[in-house]
Amino acid sequence: MENHPLPQSLQDLTRRHFFGRCALGLGNLALASMLTDGQAAPVPAGVPPTVPKADEPLKPRSTHHPARAKSIIYLFMAGGPSQLELFDAKPRLNQLSGHPIPDSFLEGKRFAFMDSSFKNKSTLLGTKRTFRQYGQSGATVSDLLPYTAGIVDDIALVKTCATNLFNHAPAKLFMNTGSGQFGRPSMGSWVTYGIGSQSRDLPGFVVLQSGPRGPRGGAVNWSSGFLPTSHQGVPLRGSGDPILNLGRPGGISAASQRRTLDALGELNLRRAAETGDPEIATRIASYEMAYRMQSSAPELTDLRGETDATLALYGCTRDTPSFARNCLLARRLVERGVRFVQLYHTNWDSHGGPGETLENDLEKVAHQVDQGCAALIKDLKSRGLLDDVLVVWGGEFGRTPMGETREKTGRNHHIDAFTMWFAGAGIRTGQVLGETDELGFNPVSDRAHVHDIHATLLHLLGLDHQRLTFRFQGRDFRLTDIHGKLLHKLMT
Repeated sequence: MENHPLPQSLQDLTRRHFFGRCALGLGNLALASMLTDGQAAPVPAGVPPTVPKADEPLKPRSTHHPARAKSIIYLFMAGGPSQLELFDAKPRLNQLSGHPIPDSFLEGKRFAFMDSSFKNKSTLLGTKRTFRQYGQSGATVSDLLPYTAGIVDDIALVKTCATNLFNHAPAKLFMNTGSGQFGRPSMGSWVTYGIGSQSRDLPGFVVLQSGPRGPRGGAVNWSSGFLPTSHQGVPLRGSGDPILNLGRPGGISAASQRRTLDALGELNLRRAAETGDPEIATRIASYEMAYRMQSSAPELTDLRGETDATLALYGCTRDTPSFARNCLLARRLVERGVRFVQLYHTNWDSHGGPGETLENDLEKVAHQVDQGCAALIKDLKSRGLLDDVLVVWGGEFGRTPMGETREKTGRNHHIDAFTMWFAGAGIRTGQVLGETDELGFNPVSDRAHVHDIHATLLHLLGLDHQRLTFRFQGRDFRLTDIHGKLLHKLMT
């Protein structure tokens, strides 16, 4: 094998640590043996112990059972959309608006802002939105979501979703990782850990953001936790370079960069052989992925190949950042084999304060996402991609049937019953699953807890949530902890 001269920045390091090609060759053999023996990364229970090479930690892997879906697009409405203004019409709540809620509903309950909700006797709040039934399913959708109303037969509405935590950052963490504690892997990380990715030139887990600010909690929502860092979510920017510091620095040729990466790879291989640290294999892979993404990322975000009709469908332009444009990018990502794409859009908070009113501000944020969400479903369906892609829509919790008095009237956070929708591979669409009581406070049938949702999504990807585990600090962890049951009515 020909020796390439090292860049000056690595020559001193090489003199101290590089002991010749023979020693390095033995190190390569040792590392290859480690990887073949399965020491580079723990294998999910039930998955054949075929560990990817050092430069392919996201190589597709066998599933526990036949998969219905190949990838997920998760439309995360950060802030807690009000199901009572969007999907869950409650005539009785409107009739009782202004009346005190019975004490029996509040016993043992906790809410995010007790003072603004309960300094006076908490009263019920009806909605001013207009609801109609749509499609063969007869799903009710409000006037805030006219485009979503047109796809109700292609989605499944679940009105009885439930979670555990009632403040934004912990609730987002819980929805993404199954735990309110920092350090746990996100669902996207569990997915790529379990089945890898079909894309070699893009990350297996990609994050896109829109709205006035990022989601509360930030990067912990797409962290790989204690899983290898090759499984963490990679944020793509809406404008400029898709990823900061990805481009080749000025004055550095492609050949020089390649030689530098080769030298770093060789040194890292030697260190990995000495230490057996699997994170070194991840480091090697990340360098190589970044190198390939210098071409693949700009190509992904270049929408000149998309037709005017497609842009009009989404309601976006080729170059202006928006949630709708991110929906189009999500379609392009799954077309290129990315396994998990998550879109965050803020701000859905509706307490009644500045920027958070149920009247003007909720209408604005609903308008920002409605067309893009519906267009994504239509576009995926027209291309035959909806047979392989799961689409999820929802926030970290919902809103209370009681009003919350601030500058204007809003609603507090509610964890016991809120609405999400699902579409695509393996989902029994054209149905409304679950029913809440006459005030929209509690589920009365088909409760769908976050752990159940996670278990079901993993199942559709071919993964048994009880067998997808990772041993860390002496115990086996999983996305659903010790909980989770399949939502059979949600699946075909």
